[in-house]
Amino acid sequence: MLTLPTYDDVCAAAGRLQGYAHKTPVMTSRTINCETGAELFFKCENLQRMGAFKFRGAFNALSKFDERQRQAGVVTFSSGNHAQAIALSASLLGIPATIIMPSDAPTAKMAATKGYGGKVVIYDRYTEDREQIGRALAEKHGLTLIPPYDHPDVISGQGTAAKELFEEVGELDALFVPLGGGGLLSGSALSTRALSPRCDIYGVEPEAGNDGQQSFRSGAIVNIETPKTIADGAQTQHLGAYTFEIIKRDVKDILTASDAQLVECMRFFAERMKLIVEPTGCLGAAAARAMKDSLKGKRVGVILSGGNVDISRLCALLAQ
Repeated sequence: MLTLPTYDDVCAAAGRLQGYAHKTPVMTSRTINCETGAELFFKCENLQRMGAFKFRGAFNALSKFDERQRQAGVVTFSSGNHAQAIALSASLLGIPATIIMPSDAPTAKMAATKGYGGKVVIYDRYTEDREQIGRALAEKHGLTLIPPYDHPDVISGQGTAAKELFEEVGELDALFVPLGGGGLLSGSALSTRALSPRCDIYGVEPEAGNDGQQSFRSGAIVNIETPKTIADGAQTQHLGAYTFEIIKRDVKDILTASDAQLVECMRFFAERMKLIVEPTGCLGAAAARAMKDSLKGKRVGVILSGGNVDISRLCALLAQ
């Protein structure tokens, strides 16, 4: 029986993060409010340290290490944002970090991970199992494995973003959250149920990789092949055991967004709000725009999960 994290754990995480994580701004846009007929509040985690919400969960988890764990080090696997988050957090806390990253990870994300002091181990995301590699390294070297999403301390840390959003803008009618493995969505759900219990929570994943949607509607975790999508932060193959339990208990529905919709949102944020948001970070916004007919007159939260996209890649996508 899993012991699921609670809102009390989110509050404890907020205490550990104080002085380390940015309290990211909440931004609005008259243009998108007119387009949707709703009042949208964007929680800008693209402006978080290392450029994504992942810093919250990573720092919270590593800050709880005992002395033996700190000396031995941490290992994780990630396509980029969790990799950077663990590397930066480990650097701040004086912990050695080994990061397993796919060979096709965005150049900027890999460079930043190395820049934060992480030791990068490369694998092929389409032919090798990153979780198996991580477990093997942990066992061989006595490292502590902190996965990208399926860990109570990671989930609790991620929930602090939604906590800040509700504390700043009050209760909402709906909240849209990007979904990969479910750490951000499940953490957001913990905060939502405590601070805005009538709010409908929606997870949003890439159309090409809707394992979360399949899992939510079937009642059991569904595994898929690595999806081909520009939303590299959501190229997960399955939800986690912890994240799925919270999601199926607290979330209203799981939606999807196409790559074309993500590009259009990237363009909107760049042109109208002067924000760089990576494709994965646009998932919630894309779904909210698509659902505008049912959101009229409502107060809606959208978490922009990250902004780590290679500038050359951003330009190429927007030029399509």
